[in-house]
Amino acid sequence: MKNILIIGAGRGIGLKTAQLLKEENLYTISRNLTPELESLGTQFFQFDVAKDDLSELSLPDQLHGVVFCPGSINLKPFNRLTEEDFLADFHQNFLGAVRVIQKCLPILKKSGGASIVLFSTVAAKVGMPFHTSIAASKGAIESFARSLASELAAAKIRVNVIAPSLSDTSLAAMLLSTEEKREASAKRHPLQRIGSTEDSAQLVEFLLSDKSSWITGQVIGVDGGLGNIKL
Repeated sequence: MKNILIIGAGRGIGLKTAQLLKEENLYTISRNLTPELESLGTQFFQFDVAKDDLSELSLPDQLHGVVFCPGSINLKPFNRLTEEDFLADFHQNFLGAVRVIQKCLPILKKSGGASIVLFSTVAAKVGMPFHTSIAASKGAIESFARSLASELAAAKIRVNVIAPSLSDTSLAAMLLSTEEKREASAKRHPLQRIGSTEDSAQLVEFLLSDKSSWITGQVIGVDGGLGNIKL
């Protein structure tokens, strides 16, 4: 049984990941304890990792995996975005991950082989209007992960990134609020559907497992082909 920490486990991809990994020894962090997460019986901590003091975070002596999947969808024209908007996305999507990994690094090293899974977005690779703030913060995650993977390889700690396209989560609810919006979003993807939480969570499960032991420093698209295929 592995000790796994999941940040952003209250809903969406983080919750689905926790559900898939319920047989492991799970430590979960979210700003709110949802009924779905509570039912899993994980060791839960209520934190905003971008702001709160993490010194009270009590973790085991060894940690085998960290999954960081908080996200934001702050879609606005560039001229309507403020510096505070950019900073908010940067703190939530990037600096939050930095803070958690620095907190966990000593016990990740003690495991003798660990995996860190971070989240980006297809918009960091494919230019999309109104995505400048989110794409900038997630682009930072991708570059950070490659450098960190190189630095931690000698400690047998792998670092990989999942880059989804639009997925059916509460975060994306406004973008998928009508059947017409859902159909239009599906048609933008070569595989003609939007993503599910399970699409990404299953990849998290794989990247945490020994089956992916020779994979590190990668950004893997879970995007219905949008990142590489032209319709």
